[in-house]
Amino acid sequence: MKKRSVALMLALAMAVSLTACGGSKKSDTGSSTEATQLVEKETIAVPDEVTKGGTITVSLSSSPRNLDPILYTGSYEGQIIQNVCDRIVEYDKDLTEIVPSLAEEWTISEDGVTYVFKIRQGVHFQKGQYQDGREMTAEDVAYSLNRSAKESSMNRLDMLANAEVTGDWEVTCTLTGPNASFLTALTDAGNSIVPKEEVEGWGDEFGAHLVGTGPFAMESFKLDQEAVLVKNPDYFVAEPNLDKLVFKPITDSNQAVNALKTGEIDIASSITGESVEAARQDSKLQVLEMPGLHVAYIYFNQVNGPTKDKKVREALIKAINVEEMTASIYQYGEATPAKLALPPNSWGYDASLESLVPDYDPEGAKQLLAEAGYPDGFTCDLYISNTALREKMATLVQAYLKTNLNVTVNIKKSEWGTFSEAASSGSADMYGMSWTWYPDPYFFLNKLFSSSEIGALGNGQGFSNAEVDDLLSKGLQATDQNERADYYKQALKIITEELPGIYYANEKVIHALNPAVQEFNQRADNQMFFVTPEFNVWKVQ
Repeated sequence: MKKRSVALMLALAMAVSLTACGGSKKSDTGSSTEATQLVEKETIAVPDEVTKGGTITVSLSSSPRNLDPILYTGSYEGQIIQNVCDRIVEYDKDLTEIVPSLAEEWTISEDGVTYVFKIRQGVHFQKGQYQDGREMTAEDVAYSLNRSAKESSMNRLDMLANAEVTGDWEVTCTLTGPNASFLTALTDAGNSIVPKEEVEGWGDEFGAHLVGTGPFAMESFKLDQEAVLVKNPDYFVAEPNLDKLVFKPITDSNQAVNALKTGEIDIASSITGESVEAARQDSKLQVLEMPGLHVAYIYFNQVNGPTKDKKVREALIKAINVEEMTASIYQYGEATPAKLALPPNSWGYDASLESLVPDYDPEGAKQLLAEAGYPDGFTCDLYISNTALREKMATLVQAYLKTNLNVTVNIKKSEWGTFSEAASSGSADMYGMSWTWYPDPYFFLNKLFSSSEIGALGNGQGFSNAEVDDLLSKGLQATDQNERADYYKQALKIITEELPGIYYANEKVIHALNPAVQEFNQRADNQMFFVTPEFNVWKVQ
């Protein structure tokens, strides 16, 4: 009876959610994929030659807040930063190889501690308030990297001890110790190269007036409204085909797809729910789908409150049917149920550890909670950002825990900036979010579970384990990927046994596009680039 009552509550919760979203429900005659195959997509006439000019408008699923590279905390901000700024190295379009960018080449010392970069000449910053488009120098590279190492809110370059100019066009980076993830870290938007004059001139307002060397310059940024970028005709890689690139926050996926249909936007990014099926079934839209390097989770406070007790954490995990919840949240195949703190397509993943995750067991959960001293349940807060997916998740978690354990969950919903501050502060009883980055497990396990990350968004839960810290450190010192993977798998086993949270979904990367958009490259890390050495996005006029 208990399980049936939970299922009923889930059905009611999802019915309310679907009614609020509007639109038709998923067909009963087959899966979303099967239904999609029945839709014959219209084609547009693509000219033989690239069309220059035009504007592409992109929806973001949450509102960017901090566009200063050292302050950004969400992928929403990163999408804008990486199109205004460059890094000294980048990933190629398939995320398989690190390639030159503002650095033309580099050498690594035998001990893995010293990296020497030859900086590209003839690259200019965009014009700003405090400099007139001057040439970027080695001093700018050293300044930007040191700034990130010392001030990044996400500790994105914490392995860097110092960057110094050692020649007219040479920068030497000295690490705190061997770190196999250093080059990958340098590809992150948070490690973009920026001019010191603009940073110091604008002070706290620099993010709203971001200047870099990238393919697009920031024309304007209006919080919660839009960021308008204009092409940088002097971009060192190639002149952008587009005249403008506009990012608009549209938190409701249905509204984003509707905006795509009406021509208000050209790319609806990170769509979910009914909007995915609506886009699949629209013959005039193009839908791109691929497995993402992504984990959606709920983290428990490891330091304060009931969840610092491992028995309580186990009880909460056992009280939630993850597969049922994931199927309810992602009704259109937008994700698969998760088990571990790494996405399955990371080379540090170990499927054998999935059996360590407690199964759904409401009666066992109730017994554990009583043993922990909470036979009548307790009250706690669950912090989420104001996206449709997180709201659905929170509603379902609230129903499961109330029904199975008499645990009252107060949902604390806010926009991304306020949420990220609460989550990183260590004050949240529980917080729900997702993490997407690169295939290297460092960007998941080190950032989410290293004790050095406590106080940052990744480890706002306060997870601290000396053995895990040691294994994560060894994973960075090793240079062979197989050896690194072994250290990370050992760390992942301990992390999984500590029951730090509930991993409930590995989301796909799903974008819907106006077919007039050409050469758009979808990536597993959900990042969008519009001009690279490999492609230059354009739009049929």
